[in-house]
Amino acid sequence: MMLQFEVNKPGCIRCGECVFDCPARIIGVGSDGYPAIPPEKEGNCIRCEHCLAVCPPGVISILGYKAADSLPVEGKLPEPAAMETLIKGRRSVRRYREENIDPELIQHLLEVAWHAPTGVNARQVRFTVIDDREKLVQFRDQMMEGLVQQLKENKIPKSRSYFALFVKVWERQKADLIFRNAPHLLIATAPKNVATPKEDCLIAMSYFELLAQTNGVGTVWNGIVKWAIDEMLPELKETLGIPEDHQFGYAMTFGVPAVKYARTVQHTPATIHRPM
Repeated sequence: MMLQFEVNKPGCIRCGECVFDCPARIIGVGSDGYPAIPPEKEGNCIRCEHCLAVCPPGVISILGYKAADSLPVEGKLPEPAAMETLIKGRRSVRRYREENIDPELIQHLLEVAWHAPTGVNARQVRFTVIDDREKLVQFRDQMMEGLVQQLKENKIPKSRSYFALFVKVWERQKADLIFRNAPHLLIATAPKNVATPKEDCLIAMSYFELLAQTNGVGTVWNGIVKWAIDEMLPELKETLGIPEDHQFGYAMTFGVPAVKYARTVQHTPATIHRPM
């Protein structure tokens, strides 16, 4: 994609903020005194859009994006106390209502979460989502059938004996202690050849979780589902359409909570090390 770096010169105050803040140091001052990117340096752009974001009068556009179409930041960020409560107050939800979330809300959560930072701004995180309760029930049954078979063949490793207990409960009682009747499943993957595939996925899902909480959506980081798909039943990746060249980040189940928490919890002080 061409950079399309443009400056609305009549509105430019020539403050130099875009020049100073460019991580790639490719923006300079042209012969006319206005910001410019030499053609030979365009290939070094990491497409971070810092120039668009930092411009006080909003006269810079790049990659076809204009400042007027961006959200203003000043006065719009959450107060520190609200952010602290959000972080401390998030809970792993394991009780859900038997209903689907509005598809438009799911789409919105994913679109916003995709703004999460990635290594060298690769932006290659891929969300795989099951957004219908009946479809997730079908997938759950398929996964559990495979795990039960693995259990019968004694293929579940001793290191995962804790997970095996959940499979035994399903086999004997059909009690769902893994998906907990959540209506939706989210999986984040990224190409293995990007700089930080797993880290990119985990950061994106963290953003998704926090935004979900503010929209009344409960989530749980589902390590058993991740283990089952990524290690025990790789054929499920094909079922989900996950590319072979992708690193599996993590799995998260989510939905409308059937529980409401009244307060934050308390933990011991943080473990902090200062080497110097």
